[in-house]
Amino acid sequence: MDPQKAYVLRTVEERGVRLIRLWFTDVVGQMKSFAISPAELESAFDEGMQFDGSAIDGFSRIQESDVLARPDAGTFELLPWGQTDETAARMFCDITNLDGTPFEGDPRHVLKRNLDRARERGFSFYVAPEMEFFYFADGEGHGRPPVPLDTGSYFDLTTADVASDLRKRTIHTLEAMGIPVEYSFHEDSPSQHEIDLRYTDALTMADNVMTFRLVVREIAMERGAYATFMPKPLSDVQGSGMHTHMSLGEGDTNAFADAGDPYRLSKVGRGFIAGLLEHAPEITAVTNQLVNSYKRLIPGTEAPAHVSWARNNRSALVRVPVTKSGKDSSVRIEYRAPDPACNPYLAFSVVLAAGLKGIDEGYDLPAETTTNVFELTPAERAAEGLRELPQSLAEALDVMERSELVAETLGEHIFSWFIRNKRNEWSDYKAQVTPYELERYLPTW
Repeated sequence: MDPQKAYVLRTVEERGVRLIRLWFTDVVGQMKSFAISPAELESAFDEGMQFDGSAIDGFSRIQESDVLARPDAGTFELLPWGQTDETAARMFCDITNLDGTPFEGDPRHVLKRNLDRARERGFSFYVAPEMEFFYFADGEGHGRPPVPLDTGSYFDLTTADVASDLRKRTIHTLEAMGIPVEYSFHEDSPSQHEIDLRYTDALTMADNVMTFRLVVREIAMERGAYATFMPKPLSDVQGSGMHTHMSLGEGDTNAFADAGDPYRLSKVGRGFIAGLLEHAPEITAVTNQLVNSYKRLIPGTEAPAHVSWARNNRSALVRVPVTKSGKDSSVRIEYRAPDPACNPYLAFSVVLAAGLKGIDEGYDLPAETTTNVFELTPAERAAEGLRELPQSLAEALDVMERSELVAETLGEHIFSWFIRNKRNEWSDYKAQVTPYELERYLPTW
């Protein structure tokens, strides 16, 4: 038997695990789960667990509904919450058709397929996202504005408040589940926080992001609070991003690094950035998939709204952080558009595909943007040739729909369903009369 599967079976018996939760995501990145008992575990490894895929958004049609969930033994972890008398564990699953072939509607399969393409070129893909989110006193909504738990700002040390305790407990829980944290601090907005996850391969990180979102919400709920990864929950402050640091490995070396280059960037690194810049508008609907995402990506805020790159300039869409002397192995780039409501499997896939396209096609890297893009006027941006990212979900979908790159990356099943689903979301949004409209127009027109 596979050593990882044997380890899982042995651990379940030794630790008295009562339930094993099998996790996977739908196309938009919502976590789905069902539980099995230890008695079913060996069968799940050998044969998979059959379920009705037509019940999951973006999965199967009624006439071809059944699929199999095949647990990935390498993702086994004990869950550090729940009732004390019921030890539970989780594993992520790959979804297959009944004949064992990969199911085209499985976002995890999409990422694995794109990582395989990178490996065929000799590359491995590593990422490290900065996860931003808000804590609120109440998550019920119903038209009421959310109530922040604190009034802190960047790096404020608020040792006595509820939010700091929530963040500390979240970090302890993540590390108990094998997810290492690099940094954590209070972000700029009231009750906004950031936890940065340590660099690892993209598939492991996508699993970690899904676990992270669940852990953050679970710990908040335990303390009577509410956590949200909504990109822009408050109007007058900055929203939440998922700035993603990334690099390509080539054997044991960093394929982005070249100590002899003024930017310490290799030809591979330059091509990857050029690909990201060229295809950024096409992939934005995937990295920023909500109507609300575009309340964050507007000119004049701290989120990038224009296509540019720079060293150590946080107004750029792609940033090349300055590395310490002698640390060429840590050369990386940071893509600043994504927000934490994305499906990480799909977001990492399109970012990787765009970068590889730039390498394969030998795209030229444009000149570095040396000015603060946030401070430029529209005319100055136009004079510098700075293209704007899509400014609404509808615009992003229009660009995505014309993209051969995104269609090939996601596969026809997910590509078509995603566009159809998000068109419906935009239509629903357009039909709403907002408080802004009532306040502005009702008294005067």
